Amino acid sequence: MTKTTLDELYLYAELTDARKRTLQRRMKAGKLASITTGMLTSLPESEWPALVARHRIRILAALFPGAVIGWRSAFDGGQPSASGVLFLNYSYARKVSLPGLTVRLECAPLALPGDMPMRGEKLYMASLARTMLENLAVSRGTERKSVGPMEVERRLVAMCEARGEQYLNELRDQARELASLLGRERELGILDSLVGALLRTRSIPLATASGRGLAATPPYDGKRIELFEELAAYLRRRPLAQPADPAKSPRGRVHFAFLESYFSNFIEGTRFRVEDARRIVLDGAPVRERPKDSHDILSVFRQAHEPGWSRQVLEAGESVLEQLRARHADQMRERPEVNPGQFKLEANAAGNTHFVEPGLVRGTLVEGSRLLTSVPEGTARALHAMFLVSEVHPFEDGNGRLARLAMNAELSVVGACRIIVPTLWREEYLDTLRVLSREGNPQPFVDAMQRIHEWTAAFDYEDLDAVIELMRTCNAFEESLRRFRLIRPQDLVPVPAPD
Repeated sequence: MTKTTLDELYLYAELTDARKRTLQRRMKAGKLASITTGMLTSLPESEWPALVARHRIRILAALFPGAVIGWRSAFDGGQPSASGVLFLNYSYARKVSLPGLTVRLECAPLALPGDMPMRGEKLYMASLARTMLENLAVSRGTERKSVGPMEVERRLVAMCEARGEQYLNELRDQARELASLLGRERELGILDSLVGALLRTRSIPLATASGRGLAATPPYDGKRIELFEELAAYLRRRPLAQPADPAKSPRGRVHFAFLESYFSNFIEGTRFRVEDARRIVLDGAPVRERPKDSHDILSVFRQAHEPGWSRQVLEAGESVLEQLRARHADQMRERPEVNPGQFKLEANAAGNTHFVEPGLVRGTLVEGSRLLTSVPEGTARALHAMFLVSEVHPFEDGNGRLARLAMNAELSVVGACRIIVPTLWREEYLDTLRVLSREGNPQPFVDAMQRIHEWTAAFDYEDLDAVIELMRTCNAFEESLRRFRLIRPQDLVPVPAPD
């Protein structure tokens, strides 16, 4: 350790009397400076804010022994506010200014059961129960010490989603034991009401969408419903192209359904050469190898082709639950290991995108489906239906294929072209879904789907050999967007006829 590091900070509370006298002599000699009473340093004044930030816990424990980090500072994990204010419970009330930090001392009980010592110092972090009670207190002024009921409600919802309902019950019990010690009986009443509402044992108005969703019967993901409402509003105000169905004949519709199934399964990792898939689906080749993958392609083909499935749009309200379960049961009937027709029991995710929690699936589907009729039929409603199923991800497997079938049903009933997402477009398609899911920005998703809708409608599906070859020329079967560009058939340069 260098001399400079040793001289960085001295706190009288940590030193013997002899050591203090030695340091005082050094201070008189100009080798040390006093930051405040009981704090010395060899660093220049310009570095004092950074010094205080580095040693904040040591400094607070030395200056205010036994203090408890509380109020909104505890709510924020022990960090100062954006304006550099930290709230401490102490034996008296005062405002103390340090370089880069303002300490607001609130006269309140010191450490109580559940308060946690900070790094072995004489400083504590308020327990979660104490933090919730303090932050429900009325606070006024420009720098309020409590965050208020709405933020507490949001935090309770997040805790319930992460740890379960029993965790909220335990938190409420801990708060009951502390309320009289803190003089926070009023705040306990508010906390009790909030927890009761979220656990559906009390009926009070809640301030947040996520809280209202959790308190509903069945409970739903309020943040997702807000996201669905944002997408619906965007789709209502944006005019969308709606190309007509190019597959006019029974033969063309069979070919289209085959290609829709082939590409939809390829996106989800069910990979066949298109020639092999064709033999399985259209030529009736026996399914000997990879039987489950083969049945995946056959089931999506059936639901894309048979009118009872291909035109079955999502219903609004409770009936959507049995409708999706029946479609999934048919689609995944050869995969009993993924519980066909049964909503997921465990949470699922794709990378860093986490879908709706199992306990909120039913309510979120019901509430989300009720928005569909507010969106213009055709392309707009199709995109909303697809995102609803994709974002909820209600089943263990098959959700992407199910979402695209729900989308295309909305197109079929209005005589519009269904949408095929080719292999080369996979990453673009998934990336725009992620942007919508995580950032709430629908434009990239809608733009991408408009482009791929136009692309899909530009082919003639009467001759399967010809359309496969043309799609191959357009790079539809390629996988790297870095190396290839998806070409529209109308943009292909015609080859001159030989002389």
